[in-house]
Amino acid sequence: MEEKNNNFSKNRLLSRFLRYVAIETTSDDASTTQPSTQCQFDLLNVLREELVEMGLKPSLDEYGYLTVTVPSNIEKKVPTIAFIAHVDTSPDASGKDVKPQIIEKYDGGDIVLNKTTNIVLSPEDYPELKNYVGQAIITSDGTTLLGADDKAGVAEIMTMLHHLTTHPEVKHGTVKAAFTPDEEIGRGVEHFDVKRFAADYAYTMDGGAIGELEYENFNAASADITIKGVNIHPGEAKGKMVNSMLIAMELNSMLPQDELPALTEGYEGFFHLTSINGEVEQTKMHYIIRDHDEARFRYKKNLILMVCESLNAKYGKVVEAVVTDQYHNMKSMVEPHYFIVELAMKAMEMAGVKPVVKPIRGGTDGANLSFMGLPCPNIFAGGHNFHGRFEYVPLQSMEKAVEVMLNIVMMFAE
Repeated sequence: MEEKNNNFSKNRLLSRFLRYVAIETTSDDASTTQPSTQCQFDLLNVLREELVEMGLKPSLDEYGYLTVTVPSNIEKKVPTIAFIAHVDTSPDASGKDVKPQIIEKYDGGDIVLNKTTNIVLSPEDYPELKNYVGQAIITSDGTTLLGADDKAGVAEIMTMLHHLTTHPEVKHGTVKAAFTPDEEIGRGVEHFDVKRFAADYAYTMDGGAIGELEYENFNAASADITIKGVNIHPGEAKGKMVNSMLIAMELNSMLPQDELPALTEGYEGFFHLTSINGEVEQTKMHYIIRDHDEARFRYKKNLILMVCESLNAKYGKVVEAVVTDQYHNMKSMVEPHYFIVELAMKAMEMAGVKPVVKPIRGGTDGANLSFMGLPCPNIFAGGHNFHGRFEYVPLQSMEKAVEVMLNIVMMFAE
């Protein structure tokens, strides 16, 4: 690839990313609207204006879907490809007033994110930092997340689009892009019109470390559990009080104790208690259930219902559980089009990046899109430690992501 591609990455890519992470876009899973938070439009409108400045004709609808097309500049007909990223950040940590900082030529030691509170990003805790010695690393100030998930992907796609519009010598078929809301709460493409978008294949730019390429993801469900208790003065409680919090503790103890996020890896699934709020009279619990294997996924969903039934048999009808599917493993939808995975691997190798094909221990918009008829593997955006204050992204990884996209575009044109 020509040197000018690397030059634009170092300049435009960084400035875009820093601009985007400064805009709060936290999604809210308690909201019933889409987007779940209006602040996501703040970034979407910025992106729309920048796309117009590129000479493109973007479309932004009421659901927060921003789409755009770069027309083909070749005569022969080739598949239409798309690149997709989400604008929201996780509600697991604050995304307000993000203050990014750049550690130039990282020396391999501790990175002090915040001197006032002594928050330190250390290779002792995160040994993969050592892979980026000598590179520029972008972090937050330790009081918020950074937002590389997925504003790194957003900045990379925008940089790629700008390059295509300003370098007509780069031959390409029709290239599309979409920026979506609410991916972090599992509702990113609920209203997305795949038929109208009219792409043949797509890639989400929502992966982690450089080289990651994923076409398998968890099957995912949530479980919302409400436990009713009976409160009475503790001095007169014998035979009368039913403490919903104690039943909640018992419920959690009845689930497999070795199937927790902190104890699993690779293809191993888990039950994850994400919140619990209770008093004697009522306790609410929220679990997420994950497994790559469809049979084990069904078993996990049934198990949590069986545990609730068992507690109802013991205490009376005090437990109510609602299990809701969120997304499914896209492997079965992508494998019939496996050449798009192979093409992404070749694009990485052309950029000097070693492909690391692995299952996603999570999900992306691409999983749901694949089941909606748009095969959509996931490519690295470069970040680490998503959803928390220790999130970081090496700038050079972001540059390589842009280069990989351009390679994909050019290979489809060939």
